[in-house]
Amino acid sequence: MERVVMCMKWGTLYGPDYVNVLYRAAKANITGPFRFVCLTDNTDGFLPEIEAFPIPDLGLTDFDWKKGGWPKISVFQRDLYGLTGRCLFVDLDTVICGSLDEMFDYPADFVGIDTGPTWGKPTSDGKPLLGTGIFVFNLGQYPEIVDEFVADPQAVVSKYRIEQIYVQDRIKGIAYWPADWVRSFKYHQRQPALVGLVVPPKAPTPKNKIIAFHGDPRPIELVNGGLWGIAPHLGYGRVKWAYDYWTGHGGKPQ
Repeated sequence: MERVVMCMKWGTLYGPDYVNVLYRAAKANITGPFRFVCLTDNTDGFLPEIEAFPIPDLGLTDFDWKKGGWPKISVFQRDLYGLTGRCLFVDLDTVICGSLDEMFDYPADFVGIDTGPTWGKPTSDGKPLLGTGIFVFNLGQYPEIVDEFVADPQAVVSKYRIEQIYVQDRIKGIAYWPADWVRSFKYHQRQPALVGLVVPPKAPTPKNKIIAFHGDPRPIELVNGGLWGIAPHLGYGRVKWAYDYWTGHGGKPQ
């Protein structure tokens, strides 16, 4: 089965370096051939190896483009630019630090992150809470997610607020990555409040495949150095493992 790594980029929050670094990191951590696809509104600065396509039109309002991650559900279209096979979707604010081969081969149709209230700790009802920063699925398998949305976008947005809750409600039999595979920078790597000003964040371990950044800080802030984060969870200075990852895959400090 063909393997596809997919990301999305719209607006100006992330520059082309994020896409290029992600491509190079994926290439360094996948055995054998794969396609790297970016759905985007701007291809300026992309490496030629990156296949770029427009983000499909779902009838979103300007507000819904910015809040809730709703453009992401377009990846579930019945026919997405003729792409086929097993697709690993990865958010741009992600650090790939281990082999992705097992993520493609994980024995379930759909696999995502159990974010819980704080990434893996139990929710009040004891059930997983899907995070869609990184997930794998079979292209074309869940077209009803898009069909239902485009039939009445505002009804779906009003009911679910963010796309990952909608996806979890619509896909049955979701599996979740082993806890060590995908780690949250906020909850697993960052130091406790105020400690981060003098102690650098924890580096990935050999068990980790991906470090996910969600909200502040962004990976580039750790690369650039200075004061980063949001009080009281502040850090200071250039983080060596983040800098080595970024520059080692062709990115430049900004």
